[in-house]
Amino acid sequence: MNLHAIRAIYVFEMARTFRTIWQSIVSPVISTSLYFVVFGAAIGSRIEQVEGVSYGAFIVPGLIMLTVLTQSVSNASFGIYFPKFIGTIYELLSAPVTVLEIVIGYVGAAATKALMIGLIILATANFFVDIEIQHPVWMLAFLVLTCFSFAMLGFIIGIWANNFEQLQLVPLLVITPLVFLGGSFYSISMLPPVWQTITMFNPVVYLVSGFRWSFFGMADVPVAASLAAISAFAGLCLLAIWVIFRTGWRLRS
Repeated sequence: MNLHAIRAIYVFEMARTFRTIWQSIVSPVISTSLYFVVFGAAIGSRIEQVEGVSYGAFIVPGLIMLTVLTQSVSNASFGIYFPKFIGTIYELLSAPVTVLEIVIGYVGAAATKALMIGLIILATANFFVDIEIQHPVWMLAFLVLTCFSFAMLGFIIGIWANNFEQLQLVPLLVITPLVFLGGSFYSISMLPPVWQTITMFNPVVYLVSGFRWSFFGMADVPVAASLAAISAFAGLCLLAIWVIFRTGWRLRS
């Protein structure tokens, strides 16, 4: 494995983050803090507890997932789209670098950025509510799996996109609504039976449920189902990336 190539891609992508630290890190944290103020204070004053957990603490896992998912997709999609946009993608394709090494470099950097933001938001949440994590190892595992899985999805979107409008289309019109409708700010058990059944078709439900379980020990779906869902999603994304590089779809045209 060409570790030098992986390191070069990874360091370049991470350097871009610190050059735009206000946009990359500070802005998502401030936006999430506003969610705490609006949902935690305004709505939390009307909904004291959800399944024995204060509403302010209950929404913390959902807010972290909302930010992590969108940041993973956005960072990875822009990371691979920009070389396409300026034409340097052909230098990368002609270099002695394998598909796996390219994916590790770009996806690893995007996942690292999202993971950093997620942990910063978790630390920030302690200024607003009292949080006790019952399963810290599983919490970190769910967070890392989510970052890498959706970074791979963002990588695919960056290859598919032909312009900057398409680059933002999926995160804005697909990812964000799925997170909001995936139990980020409420428990699935609070919905009518029909909507509970419909909600189970939303893949983000399994991510949020498993992540919330690692905090409070309660989940809307079995934890094993959450792990299976995120693992299957990661496998499908990796397979799709392999097919893209194998066929040259949207890369050599």
